[in-house]
Amino acid sequence: MQLDAARRADYLKAYERWQYDLQAVHRVLLDGEQMDPLHFVPLLRRESKSKEKYDEARETALGLPGGEESDDPFGETGKG
Repeated sequence: MQLDAARRADYLKAYERWQYDLQAVHRVLLDGEQMDPLHFVPLLRRESKSKEKYDEARETALGLPGGEESDDPFGETGKG
């Protein structure tokens, strides 16, 4: 599977940003880097937002449905 240049660039940009933000979280949580508590919540929010953007870019790159019930090829969205 070969992605077109725009999708590839979007995917890589989103992936690299998420990895950057995730590494910052890991430095605090896993490596014990000190951080002012007032800055920790925004750090987690940034990582969460960049993960969402990465997931969207990944879905687009893989041609997966965008989460709409009508896009579910198996008709099982929302069933538990």
